Amino acid sequence: MYLTQDPILIVGAGPVGLTLAWRLTQLGLNAQVFEAENKITDQLRASTFHPPTLDYFDKSGITAELIAAGKITPTWQIRMHTSGERAEFDLSVLNEDTAHPYRLQCRQELLARALAARLPKDTIHFSSSITAVSQDKDGVSIILNDKVVRGSILIGCDGARSIVRKAIGAVFEGETYPENTILVTTHFPFEDHLDGLSGVNYIWKPGGTYSLLRLPDLWRISLHPTEGQTPEKALEDSAIRAQTREVLPQAEDIDIVEKRIYRVHRRVATHYRKNRIFIAGDAAHLNSPKGGMGMNGGIHDAWCLADLLMEVANGGDPERLDKYETRRRPIACDDIVAQADKNRARMSIKNEAKRYEYLKSLQDIAADPIKARNFLLRSSMIEGLRRSEML
Repeated sequence: MYLTQDPILIVGAGPVGLTLAWRLTQLGLNAQVFEAENKITDQLRASTFHPPTLDYFDKSGITAELIAAGKITPTWQIRMHTSGERAEFDLSVLNEDTAHPYRLQCRQELLARALAARLPKDTIHFSSSITAVSQDKDGVSIILNDKVVRGSILIGCDGARSIVRKAIGAVFEGETYPENTILVTTHFPFEDHLDGLSGVNYIWKPGGTYSLLRLPDLWRISLHPTEGQTPEKALEDSAIRAQTREVLPQAEDIDIVEKRIYRVHRRVATHYRKNRIFIAGDAAHLNSPKGGMGMNGGIHDAWCLADLLMEVANGGDPERLDKYETRRRPIACDDIVAQADKNRARMSIKNEAKRYEYLKSLQDIAADPIKARNFLLRSSMIEGLRRSEML
């Protein structure tokens, strides 16, 4: 048998790894998760849930939990900081395409905790750093803490520096963008000072950009270091406050709840599988956070792979597992990474006249229900997911 009595091993207890583990256990398969950290991370990371992701978790009650803890965002916008002119997209045009025609802003750790709470006891093994992985014709092995653990299948959901990706000889093709991104959370009430904000706002300012995403109790601001500023200097509270005062003098010395700085990548692994070993999520693809597609795309990877593994467990041809890469890698290349790159390129425009030209084209799309629906089917990841499911 291709799937033996040994468990399916998953490296990484983020939203992707835990989605995969939970889905597999729902389908009656034995999954074990190994996480290097000593608990589910609460670091400042993804916070946007797109409609199809919410649809996936609906029947389980997880979506209801996320909605209760998050903020429904029925519209999102691209705007000019100086004039307040904007193109606003209303996701209600998708009400026949999804049960959740909106974005939900909610910290990814809340999904991870909801999934962990639904897994059988002793499924997640924290403080378990994997030092090596291997496979043979009968199964897979991982080494942690000088101990060998055997499994039937291994799936790496272990992020950008994935040891599992390296083990299958996959190479991350693509590039690293030159700019750093600073992510900050604050309680400052931007909505009281900027007219007509949506829950998600991508904003052109003189010479650059910033974005504002609303969570239930605070705002998340994305900034970029100023010209000549080192990443270390840009992350200092004084530098962050100087940038917020520049766009909004009323901000004065905003409270800074959390902050982090990171580089943005545009990369896809050359392959997602080698025999019994697979990769998913950030281990397989990295993209700009503009548009919030990274975590959602990884969750969609997990859902697809879990369903295919169940087919094989029920007697299906193991070659069916080739469908995983066939379905998911083109979506990563053409939709997730490419769309995020387009979002970044759009916001990177510096010429004021070109910005207004672009804004006018977006306003025209937003004003036409048919064009808006087609645009939002792509940006909300519905179209790509439908296309992948047909392969």
